[in-house]
Amino acid sequence: MPGSPSVADDLRIANRIGTGLGRLIRLVKRTAVVPGDDLDRPSLTLLHTLDCAGLSRVTALAAAVHSDPSTVSRQAAHLVGLGLVERRADPGDGRASLLAITDAGTDLLARARQRRDERIASIIDSWPPAERAQFADLIDRFTAAYEENWCTGRTGPSRN
Repeated sequence: MPGSPSVADDLRIANRIGTGLGRLIRLVKRTAVVPGDDLDRPSLTLLHTLDCAGLSRVTALAAAVHSDPSTVSRQAAHLVGLGLVERRADPGDGRASLLAITDAGTDLLARARQRRDERIASIIDSWPPAERAQFADLIDRFTAAYEENWCTGRTGPSRN
């Protein structure tokens, strides 16, 4: 079809996006925990996931964060020790326990989100409001598509 992008064009654009995302991920990993933060990035991720999921078994949390259950179990034990997560008996299986975020964990997560939001706001402060909103819409759209692609196992570009 005349005027439509070729697969080569799509791949060049995908390379730009991939390169930019790789750079961004490296920057976020390097700067994600700053003085004053209360937890490392993996612990915050686990806490956030638990906050969203509600009561969860370690195996479910491990699947949600794409990690090994033994790793998540150690992280959860650390969070329990800090009073950010508590273990509760599983009413459906007396041998198992469920993890739940505590009020202290919810408060810590709220502070971390506030700091994150303030950092992002300062980065995009000079952007016109319409571009800020467009970027938020596009990153939501990209993330949803990436998640759908990851979860369904589809690979390669889709051509409509």
